[in-house]
Amino acid sequence: MENATYIGLSRQMTLRRELDVVANNIANANTTGFKSEQLLVGTEIGARARNDNVRPSVSFVLDNGVGRDFGQGALTQTGRPLDFAIDGEGAFFKLQDGAGEAYTRDGAFTLDPEGRLTTEGGVPVLGDGGEIILNPALGQVAVGGDGTITQDGRPVGRLSVVRFDSLAAIEKSGDGLYRNRSNAVAIDATDARVKQGMLESSNVNSILEITNLIEVNRAYETITRMMEQTTDLSKRAVDRLGRVN
Repeated sequence: MENATYIGLSRQMTLRRELDVVANNIANANTTGFKSEQLLVGTEIGARARNDNVRPSVSFVLDNGVGRDFGQGALTQTGRPLDFAIDGEGAFFKLQDGAGEAYTRDGAFTLDPEGRLTTEGGVPVLGDGGEIILNPALGQVAVGGDGTITQDGRPVGRLSVVRFDSLAAIEKSGDGLYRNRSNAVAIDATDARVKQGMLESSNVNSILEITNLIEVNRAYETITRMMEQTTDLSKRAVDRLGRVN
């Protein structure tokens, strides 16, 4: 196989992964708190198709993982008393499930039969003192900008809103949750404000992502044609050499 074909194939592999990332962004354009992602692409030096000490190595295309844009999404009014949005980039609501602590920007919360504040998926929301228990009999819930929850004029808890010194410390685990897979310590996000009756929309730019989708498809088709032309040239070269001999 020719070197150009090897290099083209490496680029096609990253384009297929990039297509998955872009398609996932588009699919989550209306997902609460979703953060857009982008494939990180670099180069990898590798051996040539032919072992020739005179010729240098070649550079192949390699994906270096997925980057995530944690920029603030638009805040949308819902009017639901248990809907909360964080006004402040890089901050998260703190949760606790069977797998340990988790973090989310999706503040569409609800109450379970025991009165615990949970996500729609049933994951308990944490406050300063642990799980937050509300009593529906005490009336409507009011939440201040610092996350303090009051019922019947009395404080009953405070939403735990945290951040990390480096967002590289957390990784996505599904269902809008993030996990801390490092030794980083979550700290109080004192500069973030909680907005009651609002949700944060996805920060995906749908028009931009559709444009990216078109560009990825065109790039894949262009490389396919290049590889086909390279193969055709090799075949014609072999054919001509055979006729000369």
